[in-house]
Amino acid sequence: MEKRALLAVVLSIAVLYGYSLIFPAPKPVAPLTAVQKQVSSAGVSTAPAVAASFKAPDIALPAANLAVKDVTVDTDTYTAVFSTAGGALKRIVLKKYKESAVAGSKQETLLTENNPAYYNFATVAPAIGLPAAAVFTVDADTLKVAKGERKSITFVWASPQGNQLRKVFTFDGDGYAIDLDQQVTSRSGLSNAVVQLLLQNRSDTTTGDNRFEVHGPVTMTDNAVDAPKVKDLLKGAKHYSRNIIWTGFGDKYFLTSVLAKQGSIAAVTITNANGYVETAIASPSLNVPSGGTATVSDKIFIGPKSLDVLKAQGGGLEAAINLGWFSMLAKPLLHSLKFFYGYTHNYGVSIIIITIILKLLFFPLTHKSYKSMKEMQKLQPKMTALREKFKNDRDAMNKAIMELYQTHKVNPMGGCLPMLVQIPVFFSLYKALMFSVELRHAPFFFWITDLSGKDPYYVTPVIMGATMFIQQKMTPSTMDPMQAKMMLALPVVFTFMFLNFPSGLVLYWLVNNILTIAQQVYINKSLHEAEAK
Repeated sequence: MEKRALLAVVLSIAVLYGYSLIFPAPKPVAPLTAVQKQVSSAGVSTAPAVAASFKAPDIALPAANLAVKDVTVDTDTYTAVFSTAGGALKRIVLKKYKESAVAGSKQETLLTENNPAYYNFATVAPAIGLPAAAVFTVDADTLKVAKGERKSITFVWASPQGNQLRKVFTFDGDGYAIDLDQQVTSRSGLSNAVVQLLLQNRSDTTTGDNRFEVHGPVTMTDNAVDAPKVKDLLKGAKHYSRNIIWTGFGDKYFLTSVLAKQGSIAAVTITNANGYVETAIASPSLNVPSGGTATVSDKIFIGPKSLDVLKAQGGGLEAAINLGWFSMLAKPLLHSLKFFYGYTHNYGVSIIIITIILKLLFFPLTHKSYKSMKEMQKLQPKMTALREKFKNDRDAMNKAIMELYQTHKVNPMGGCLPMLVQIPVFFSLYKALMFSVELRHAPFFFWITDLSGKDPYYVTPVIMGATMFIQQKMTPSTMDPMQAKMMLALPVVFTFMFLNFPSGLVLYWLVNNILTIAQQVYINKSLHEAEAK
């Protein structure tokens, strides 16, 4: 905290001196020069939809010694606190999400900052002499937006040279999206002006909330998602300047992003310094005629990483959820999870239903696999004899073993291939459960009050390990005794691995093991009856 306080003092002094040097002849701030050059080199011109010129409103005179104040915006889904310092977001509280599963827990707070230097969605525009620490005027102290309503607040900053920036935030009463229009007005005219929006997030966190297990910047450009690791940004900044659709910063369950409207984002630069990851979002070059206005329109999203919610924002924002290689399977599984929840009102029960359905779908494959392993087990003594007989002639041994398979009509891959087909589904379900915001703080029964957190008493992991041991003992094996003993250690290893896994995942694995045991009992009985006949 002392380092931050010292940094704040140094920044404040730098801003005061910098402000006096900037006026009356504004100059670009040094750290932003690289981004401006990048925008120019990208050859981005002002599109009519991004920067439309029209008769400018009266330019307000710059107000001296403005006091910084907060503006509270309250909707059905969140409470946001903006500040006139930078015309930026100071804090937002999501009403439908809690900090923990404990009864009486506070609502989830995102982007909370006490230092104005790190408020989110502050605007920097060197071409009009606007520093990040500028103080704006605002047209309201509070704003209440009910469901079905749409209202705005406007922040205004003006310079002695006759330049003005108006930031109009527009809110819907029942959504997570915020429209932002930044209107640049100039009395004498401007050319190649760039407006930058700053998104800032802590690069590290001291909280124990498991949502920070995954956190970092993410950007969609050229229809591909890039998510550089926070630690890798220490080696150098990350730049994007081609067809940027959206950019943001997310953790395991929540996302803050800025979506382009009709090419409103020309370049993005992401840096990691002073304990913060800063995403500088630059507009195309704006040409403002004398007495005219140019507007940059973006869409801000601050909310849960729910497939349905993200998809509704457009721009492929749902790609911010990293579901791995098998996302095409994981997404339907997530939708199925929510579908069954609509009837059961319990995500734990939904997991059990999905596990049963998957087990039924793969029953024919599993049955074939188990039968093949049983047949291979019967041939084991003969295979051992052949290996001993041709131990000095590998080619003859392989030929004899293949003839043995053909004689008894056994496929040596029959026990493996059906299981391989199921692996993508298992990994998809794993990803779906691991990153599902719906499971966050969702209760099951009894002592499991949070399916996204570990079992507090480790009951389910221990039972899972026991069922895995039973399942292994029941599974036909063609391994030698030493390999078989080594395999018996797997249930112990898996038990320790699953101790800290989300209880929703442990529940899936436990139910799957129980169903597999029941299936093996049924198959054993069927095979014995068939042999008796």
